Amino acid sequence: MDEPLSDAEVRAVDKGALEPRDVVTHRRVLNIAVPIVISNATVPILGSVDTGVVGQMGLAAPIGAVGLGAIILSALYWIFGFLRMGTVGLTAQAAGHGDDAEVAALLTRGLLIGAGAGAAIILLQLPLFWASFRLSPGSAEVEGLAQQYMAIRVWSAPAAISIYAITGWLIAQERTRAVLAIQLWMNGLNIVLDLWFVLGLDWGVQGVAIATFLSEWSGAALGLWFCRAAFRLPEWRNWAQVFDGPRWLHMMRVNTDILIRSMLLEAMFVSFLFMGSGLGDVTLAANQVLLQFLMITAFALDGFAYAAEALVGRAMGARQRAVLRRGALLTSGWGLATCVGMAIAFALAGGAIIDLMATATGVRAVARDYLPYMVAAPVAGWAAWMLDGIFIGATRSRDMRNMMAISFAIYVGFALVLVPALGNHGLWLSLLASFVARGITLGLRYPSLEADADAPPPPLRQGKATAG
Repeated sequence: MDEPLSDAEVRAVDKGALEPRDVVTHRRVLNIAVPIVISNATVPILGSVDTGVVGQMGLAAPIGAVGLGAIILSALYWIFGFLRMGTVGLTAQAAGHGDDAEVAALLTRGLLIGAGAGAAIILLQLPLFWASFRLSPGSAEVEGLAQQYMAIRVWSAPAAISIYAITGWLIAQERTRAVLAIQLWMNGLNIVLDLWFVLGLDWGVQGVAIATFLSEWSGAALGLWFCRAAFRLPEWRNWAQVFDGPRWLHMMRVNTDILIRSMLLEAMFVSFLFMGSGLGDVTLAANQVLLQFLMITAFALDGFAYAAEALVGRAMGARQRAVLRRGALLTSGWGLATCVGMAIAFALAGGAIIDLMATATGVRAVARDYLPYMVAAPVAGWAAWMLDGIFIGATRSRDMRNMMAISFAIYVGFALVLVPALGNHGLWLSLLASFVARGITLGLRYPSLEADADAPPPPLRQGKATAG
């Protein structure tokens, strides 16, 4: 699978300008990407099992309660999803620079943020849940059961959010097999406990919550075990290093930028659904079905975007411009091949996929009318998705935030003009236009990102060690 190294790369290795670990190959990209793709493929399974298990109770309310409770908690945890992305770029750069003390300290910082955020959600659970039910109201029975579910599961919030930091730290060091192991363990344990607690012990909705609570804490524990090499270094608890002002502020700035970018992206999709709801129930349902195509594409592409994060981050930390460019090109090439493959698959099998996800004849018919947009979406979004990974690795979070803001404004402008004129066609065109705009605007900033790799690296503040 690996092509021969170029003459320039061979000479660089021979001269010691590059270490063998810094040479980016197709094999290295796939070693990072494939475990992430497999891990993502397991995510929908857990939700299906949760629903299926409570469905055996023969009542509608428990199904709705678990679904509503899971969505509310997932939305609260998602707010801190920046922790994974920010941790990847910063850790990969520290590793590329050879600053293993900072690599260890970054893990501690991430865990502190995860624990603090989780504790805040636990302390504020009553007002948070009250506000959530006002935004997503259900029947009294559903809300009561959902409250029972959330009151148990919320106690694993520190673990669930800390897993973002652990996952980012492992990805930065290209240890995606460990990430896959964590996901498989959590999902597998959750499924087994679901079956035992709900079907065996008849604990109902509370049994599902306890199963998730135990799986999330055990997943965090397994993740810490995979990070155990860092805990052999004194730097992980060197509080002067962990709370170093400039580094802490830099981490906060990076994470804040990513949070704003992610909230704009979420606002785009929420507004997409809201505008779709104004076009009728059938159109809304069809759009919801078609959005699953985007989710499938994102899951498939995540592996290569994560590979870009790790490889670009390490190259940026080592100030190796040629390695950075090669990492960006190889991961993007695999990402493009994946997107083209997805587009072909949707063109050939999209109708069958729609039939699996919807049984209503009207919804199926409308979804098929708009299926061409799903064929175009992977290619239209390829540059945006891959450049996100590249810019995360380089910690160019301000560019990500600003280009997302521009793309969001373009989406709103297109929607205001096209939706009244073209209806749902205009809505989909607006969304695809935002994808293209984000790819173009980030692409225009890429030369500046590469130029940063020519800047001299910051001096090491600590001695070298082995952090895993």
